[in-house]
Amino acid sequence: MQYGPAVRRRQLGAELRALRVHAGLTSSQAAARAGWHQSKVSRIETGRSGVKAADVRLLLDVYQVRDPRLSELLIAFTGADDPGAGRHHWWKAYRDLLPATYRDFINLESQASWMRTLETTVVPGLLQTPAYARAVTRAALGGVPEKQVDALVEVRLARQDVLRADPPLRLHVVMDEAVLRRPVGGAEVFAEQLNWLRQAPLLPHVDLQVLPFAAGEHVGLIGSFVIFSFPDIADLDVVVLDHLTSSLYLERKEDLQAYSEAYLSLQAQALSPEDSTEFIAGLCDGA
Repeated sequence: MQYGPAVRRRQLGAELRALRVHAGLTSSQAAARAGWHQSKVSRIETGRSGVKAADVRLLLDVYQVRDPRLSELLIAFTGADDPGAGRHHWWKAYRDLLPATYRDFINLESQASWMRTLETTVVPGLLQTPAYARAVTRAALGGVPEKQVDALVEVRLARQDVLRADPPLRLHVVMDEAVLRRPVGGAEVFAEQLNWLRQAPLLPHVDLQVLPFAAGEHVGLIGSFVIFSFPDIADLDVVVLDHLTSSLYLERKEDLQAYSEAYLSLQAQALSPEDSTEFIAGLCDGA
């Protein structure tokens, strides 16, 4: 178990090492071509020290990596406010407002190709309406100034751009029925949210499954979690567990396998996407 920055360093280091080996270079040879001491390459590859975006660019050049998508992904994993990072660092305007763990989460989300999430309490942020997002934010951060609530809702809605990107994030949600029974924000706000959820699966890259009360006990009783997967590099996959004041990031192969199997189990117990849409439609019609 690690916090986001440590996970990023280890994952980034492992991928850079794999690229070096693929290029047929020893760490000493790579360091010489970069104009560094060999120990710097070693520290980067083992995740013992942070790495700047400029250093990653230099190593990618040394290893003759020409894939722009791979380069952008690895540079983003430095976590730096890099001017070359493009749209993936839109949130830096809110840097003083967002905790480091939330910035880490957004960074991962903006780079992922596939996101699988179990939600047991609220609608996932990527599918929240503005009014619902505001109600959730107020409840979670009771007593904060309204201006801060406004900014956090802006961030929540801006995150949803990943569903409209090219290519878009592939999103799969397993949602406990309790989420669909809790009238967050009051009757009007909640009715609007339910109607949006009824339409969300119309997006070809969004799948939504409802885990009904009738399913009984399930592995999801441990709580919500997110699994991020990244294009072409399975070794960068990570599980995120949210807590009240922080998030934990799991990246060991055993953890990834355990949570992937748990997610498959939840999918099997949940209603099919088609039946889930009908279930939500029934709640909308009965509201």
